Amino acid sequence: MNSKEKVPVVSKEVLVPFILITSLFALWGFANDITNPMVAAFGTVMEISTAKAALVQFAFYGGYATMAIPAALFVRKYSYKKGILLGLGLYAFGALLFYPAASYEVFGFFLVSLYILTFGLAFLETTANPYILSMGDERTATRRLNLAQAFNPIGSLFGMFVASKFILTALDSDKRNEMGELIFTGLNEAQKAVIRTNDLAIIRNPYVILGVVVIIMFIIISLAKMPKRTKNDKQGPAADSFKRLFKNAKYREGVFAQLFYVAAQIMCWTFIIQYADNLGISKATAQNYNIVAMAIFLSSRFISTFLMKYVNSRKLLTIFALCAMVTISGVILIEGMMGLYLLVATSAFMSLMFPTIYGIALNGLSEEDSTLGAAGLVMAIVGGALMPILQGTIIDMKTVGSFAAVNASFILPLLCFSFIAVYGYRTLKVHSD
Repeated sequence: MNSKEKVPVVSKEVLVPFILITSLFALWGFANDITNPMVAAFGTVMEISTAKAALVQFAFYGGYATMAIPAALFVRKYSYKKGILLGLGLYAFGALLFYPAASYEVFGFFLVSLYILTFGLAFLETTANPYILSMGDERTATRRLNLAQAFNPIGSLFGMFVASKFILTALDSDKRNEMGELIFTGLNEAQKAVIRTNDLAIIRNPYVILGVVVIIMFIIISLAKMPKRTKNDKQGPAADSFKRLFKNAKYREGVFAQLFYVAAQIMCWTFIIQYADNLGISKATAQNYNIVAMAIFLSSRFISTFLMKYVNSRKLLTIFALCAMVTISGVILIEGMMGLYLLVATSAFMSLMFPTIYGIALNGLSEEDSTLGAAGLVMAIVGGALMPILQGTIIDMKTVGSFAAVNASFILPLLCFSFIAVYGYRTLKVHSD
């Protein structure tokens, strides 16, 4: 035990590269969580259904599914650094496309912009996660990744803050009268057109600024000296790696666990606004609950990383998944503010899931297989593209039996957490190697 404690999570030799790569976790966290509230914003300003507005998430997380494998093959052939630089370039390009998208006022153009933006995020996540794992002793790899991932919600919090204070509160389309009804829906087409132009420009501006920030980050990392991956001249064909990964049950089940986790996370954070709206709370105020949820998520991420020094990460994953099942059950069954509070509290138990599933699934893989293995786990982020549309469809039903549809829709995250609990248990009892 003492010898284990002496192994540093991050050594001094790689501290600067570790900090630079860790900053990227915050950068894509910002993109994730400035985008989640856009489902509600686009739904109102473009006058489309919740299910159609959820195509924002389909485009955003669909980009991960499209580009994860190509990103892994690129990194496998070249280097972590080149993969990160290409990712930053695509990220900046997609963000800057918001300018012409707002000019044309076409919802599909915004979706294309987000799709390209997440090509870049797919490169960053496929590259940065295994890069962090490789920056030190394998015994501290999961803790190191949890530490780096802890900075992801810092970016997310900032993204939520910008969405709340500079986008949602500024949207004229979300203004209500003294009866609590949207003024926008009662206007004529000419008046709506003026407001739509104004509001789409408000949505556009943070993304354009983000594109500039990403370009600056591109320049910094291109000039920095980064640790190189050990070159394996005997590296086999990628097809052989895929075969080994497919036969690895712990990894294979981990990909599905990651898919269901991301789906649950995106549903809980995207539709907190709709849940609050059903209680008569405005979008801007509802986003404050999202910010509280992220603050809880961030705090819990640091706490759970500390707990891993004393409690097996697989056991913690199982316990947290079971706790999330309890809170989300309350979201379904309890109408009113208590249900909203339980939805916010669920973030505490989601906090360790992504990096812990990631670390468990890749544990024990050769470096040759890890890059493609990481791509499979990043590709699993497609869960965030598919499930929100299904949940949005349920919400559009207004009622499901005796339940408000928005409450009933959270049966989907409940099913996701159930699968994660089973995976955590199996990694303890079946895949204990």
